[in-house]
Amino acid sequence: MKTNTMQKKRVLIIASFAGSLIRFRGDFIKSLVANGFEVFTASPSYTEEDLQLIKERGAHPIEFNLQRTGLNPFKDFKSILELKSIMKENKIDLVFPYTVKPVIYGSLAANMIKVPVISLITGLGFAFTGLTRKARILQRFNETLYKLSIRKNKFIVFQNKDDYQLFLDRKVISKKQPVAFVSGSGVNLNEFTFKEKNPADKVSFLLIARLIKEKGISLYMDAARALKPKYPNAEFHVIGALETSPSAISEDELHELHEKNIIVFHGRQMDVDKHLHQRDIFVLPSYYREGIPRTTLEALACGNPIITTDSVGCRESVKEGVNGKLIEPQNLEALIDAMEYFITNPDKIKEMGINSRKYAEERFDVNIINNDLIELINKSLK
Repeated sequence: MKTNTMQKKRVLIIASFAGSLIRFRGDFIKSLVANGFEVFTASPSYTEEDLQLIKERGAHPIEFNLQRTGLNPFKDFKSILELKSIMKENKIDLVFPYTVKPVIYGSLAANMIKVPVISLITGLGFAFTGLTRKARILQRFNETLYKLSIRKNKFIVFQNKDDYQLFLDRKVISKKQPVAFVSGSGVNLNEFTFKEKNPADKVSFLLIARLIKEKGISLYMDAARALKPKYPNAEFHVIGALETSPSAISEDELHELHEKNIIVFHGRQMDVDKHLHQRDIFVLPSYYREGIPRTTLEALACGNPIITTDSVGCRESVKEGVNGKLIEPQNLEALIDAMEYFITNPDKIKEMGINSRKYAEERFDVNIINNDLIELINKSLK
C-alpha cells in the first residue's frame, strides 16, 4: 500500500470544523501517515487540544478563515484564495475535502492550480431535505456550486447510493464522472468495543446527536412523554451539546423534562462508548439528509440494537428485524411502537445487539474504509 517514491506525496485534508478531524478522520490521518504520505490538515479555529491531537497523529495542522454558516462564494472568496495559497506553499499533491463548504471551496481552489481532488460527500444536510421553501432555494444554490466545483475532481466519494442518485437526477454530476462509495466514516472496532446487553427490570434508550429538530429530538422527547407513565422503569437518555441554530431544541425544555424525570439529559459527553455500554437501545429518528451517522456506527460497534428512520443515510445501519427497527420519518406513533417493542420484548435486545456488532465488523470497520480511500488516492496520483 505504501507510496514507492522517495519524496513523500503530500495530502491536504480540508474540514470546516477542527474537532471533526480527530473524531471523524483521526484514524484516516494515521493510516495515511502509516502508508508513507505527508499529511496536512486545513480548518478554521483549532483549539490547543485539536492541534496537539493532530500533531500526535503525525499531521501538520494549518488554520484558514471560514464562516461555518451561510454559503456565499463572493463573501467567502478570501477563503478560496487562502486555500489556494496553502496548497501552493505546501506543494500539495492531492486535496481531500469533506462536508459542503470544504468540498466546494477546496475544489475551486485546487482547480485554479490543477491539483487533483477527491471529494467526500458526507451527507447533504438540511438544504437537501426539501422541507421548507428556504431549504428548496438553498438546494438549488448548492447544486449550482457543487456542479461548478467538482466537475474536474478525480473521484467523488459518496456514503450512500441515494445521494449519488440525487446528484445524477439533478444533473449536478454526469454518469461519466468517476465516483466511489464508502460506508460512512467507519468505526474503530478496538476503540468502540462490544458489550453484551442483559436488560433486567428496566430497558434504557439513548439518543446522541446535535440537538436540532431535524435529528428527531422532539419526536424522541414526545415518545418519552408517552411511554414513561406506562413504563416508569424505562429510561430515556439524551447526549448532545446545546445549539444556537434556528431549529435548536431549547435548553429550558430539556431541563424541564430532566427535572420531571421523563428524560435524563447528559449534555455534551466525550466518552460516548461508556454511555453506549450502559444503555440498551440506540435511537436516532433523524429526517436530516445524513451520509451515514457516525453515532449510529459507534452504537453498532458497542452492540446496541438501533431504532432509526427509513431515510437517506440512516437506513444503511439497520437490517430490519435483525439488528433493529426502521421507522417512517416524522412518525411519532411508529417511534413509540418501535420503542415499546423493546420494552415488552427485552429478550430481543441481546440477540439484536450481537447482530449489530457483526454488521459493524462486516461493513463499517474503519480499516476497510480507510484502505478503500487510500487506494483511490494512489489511483489519482498515478
